[in-house]
Amino acid sequence: MAQTPSSPHHDDIARVLDSVCSPQTGHSLLAVGKFEGFRLEQGKLSVALAVDREQAQHLAPLCDEAATRLKTLPGVQDATVILTAHRPAAPPKPAAAPRGAAAGGHRPFGGTPPEPNTPVLPGVKAVIAVASGKGGVGKSTTATNLAVGLAQEGLSVGLMDADIHGPSLHRMLGAAGKPEVINGRLQPIPVWGIRAVSIGMLVEEKQAMIWRGPMVMGAITQFLTDVDWGTLDVLVVDMPPGTGDAQLSLMQKVPLAGAVIVSTPQDIALIDARRGVSMFEKMKVPVLGLVENMSYFCCPNCGHNTELFGHGGARKEAEAMGVPFLGEVPLLAAIRASGDEGAPIVASAPESEAAQAFRRIARTTAQALHRQAAATSA
Repeated sequence: MAQTPSSPHHDDIARVLDSVCSPQTGHSLLAVGKFEGFRLEQGKLSVALAVDREQAQHLAPLCDEAATRLKTLPGVQDATVILTAHRPAAPPKPAAAPRGAAAGGHRPFGGTPPEPNTPVLPGVKAVIAVASGKGGVGKSTTATNLAVGLAQEGLSVGLMDADIHGPSLHRMLGAAGKPEVINGRLQPIPVWGIRAVSIGMLVEEKQAMIWRGPMVMGAITQFLTDVDWGTLDVLVVDMPPGTGDAQLSLMQKVPLAGAVIVSTPQDIALIDARRGVSMFEKMKVPVLGLVENMSYFCCPNCGHNTELFGHGGARKEAEAMGVPFLGEVPLLAAIRASGDEGAPIVASAPESEAAQAFRRIARTTAQALHRQAAATSA
């Protein structure tokens, strides 16, 4: 992160971690762990320290002591040390791992593995994935405004950022705080009428998430099992682009009520959108519909609409594939600005053209979920 005269340096934090030692072993926190990064926002400092999972519970008192010392650093009003625990590699076994075990046995941000046969998300009525075949089509913007729009429809909504390599929902929601841990479970941050969790809330913003597939799948598993989502009508999951490990991991862990596919109108984006639809259909996940984002550009000076990427491609593709078309969203500077400012446009400018477009998509999605619930209970 950018340094100022009133903010701590990486080396200052490392020295504090090295000054806190275990009375039993004499080893410092820095000696037993790997300093992965830190984040300072509005005087709140979060420090990530990677340790072996077996050591994590014994290091909690040292973390509290380190947090107290970190508060003495310039610009720090409150501090927390987060243990990102890793399970040591196990010797090879002749038998396969139990079905449903986390791939690679890795738990990227700590916590205790769930007991076998523990229900996943017992209080969540429906889980929907917001996906795209490729990046850069506005998937996270759509997921954010869809979640807030569903809450405006009267639903109890959670939003989970499963885009581990490129988390952005914490910025789009303006969620500057770090989630609390109560009774060993991460508490989603309440914001804009929803409850949200993102890996971006837990690590320093400039830290590169250089994780292999099993680590990504482990993180997604923890967001499902180690987060106290409580009772929700719907959990919206912002998926990473593409059709890879993260998507398969989610579908293997929880039954999805449906998927929303986001695309721009041009052919090159629609090719990848088809792959996304095909993946969910093969996994027997209902496709709730396609969203055409950046459908047209409305000139703020003259009001003229320009179809920069073509127009209507997603609607035609939805008709060709036999899936619903949820609506089109214009390319507007206000949408970009609302994301940068951490104020979803459906909440910050509810009467705007963009907000109304997202509200229509949310309303159509809510109606599809209600119909699905009615059919299931019939």
